[in-house]
Amino acid sequence: MSELTHLDKEGRASMVDVGAKETTTREAVAEGSVYMAPATLTAIRDGAVPKGDVLSSARIAGIMAAKRTPDLIPLCHPLPLTKIAISFQIDEGESRVIITATVRCSGRTGVEMEALTAVSVAALTIYDMAKALEKTMSIGNVRLLEKRGGRSGDWQRPGATPYKGNSAL
Repeated sequence: MSELTHLDKEGRASMVDVGAKETTTREAVAEGSVYMAPATLTAIRDGAVPKGDVLSSARIAGIMAAKRTPDLIPLCHPLPLTKIAISFQIDEGESRVIITATVRCSGRTGVEMEALTAVSVAALTIYDMAKALEKTMSIGNVRLLEKRGGRSGDWQRPGATPYKGNSAL
C-alpha cells in the first residue's frame, strides 16, 4: 500500500505539496443519478415543476459547486478551472435523471473532486426543486467515470462508456 499523502510524518492532516509536479491538462468525468417516480420525471422533463426549470438550476448549481470544491472538501487545492460542463439524460426506463459533469484545468493536481462535487450538488438541487412533488426521490451511483492527465496517467472505470459530450438535455 502506498504512503498516505494527506498525512504528515506525525500522522496529522496536511495539504499535499504539489509545487514540484508538472502543470498539465487534467480532466475528470463523473456521473450520478436521481431516482424518482415516473410522474416526477415527466414533470422535470416537461418543465412543469412549480419551482421552475429544474435542470437549468441544477446545471448552474453544479458549475458553482465545482468552482467552490476547495471550500467544501478539506485539503483540496484551489484550481484554475478552464471547463465545467454539466449534462442531463432522462432515463425513463429506470425513472431517473442521469447527471454527468466534465471538469478540466491546466494544473498540478487533478479535478476528480470537482467533477464529483458538481454531480452531487446538481443532484441535490434536483431533489430540492422537485421535493414538493415527491419526497421519496433518492440520489445514488455518484462515481468517477474517467480521468485524464497527471503523473498517474489516464484512467477509465471498467465497463464505462467514454463520455462523448452533452447528450439529451
